[in-house]
Amino acid sequence: MSEQPMVLDRAGLQDMLDIAPFHQWLGLKIQSCSEDGLELTMPWHEEIVSNPVLGAAHGGVLAALIDLTGLYALVILGTRATATADLRVDYHRPATAGPLIARGQVVKTGRQISVAEARIFGPDDKLLASGRGAYIC
Repeated sequence: MSEQPMVLDRAGLQDMLDIAPFHQWLGLKIQSCSEDGLELTMPWHEEIVSNPVLGAAHGGVLAALIDLTGLYALVILGTRATATADLRVDYHRPATAGPLIARGQVVKTGRQISVAEARIFGPDDKLLASGRGAYIC
C-alpha cells in the first residue's frame, strides 16, 4: 500500500515554517499557497544590509529566501524534501528596501530528487533575484 502525500493548507504550512528560529527571525509569512505555487513575504531588516553605501541586502539572505521558497513549494504538494542538494541563484539588481516578496513553484517532483524555482521581488515588484533548487526526498 502506498502512502498518500499530505497536502498542507496555509495555516499548516505557516506553523511548519515557524518551527525554525531562523525562519522566525526572517519574519517569513505565507501570503498564498496552492498546488500552483507559493508566495512568501519577508519584512526588511537593517541587519541584512551588507553594503551600507547602497543599503543593499546580503546575497546570502536572498539565496536563503529562494531556497526556503522552493522547499516549501514542494512541501505544499506533500513532497518529503529533507535537504537541498543543489541551489542556483541569479542576482538581477540590489535589494535595497522591503518587504521582499518570494514566489515559488514546483518544476518536478521525483522519488529521490525534486526541483522547484523561486523569484524574489522588491516592494516595487521588480525582480531582484531568481533561482532553482534540487531537493533530496
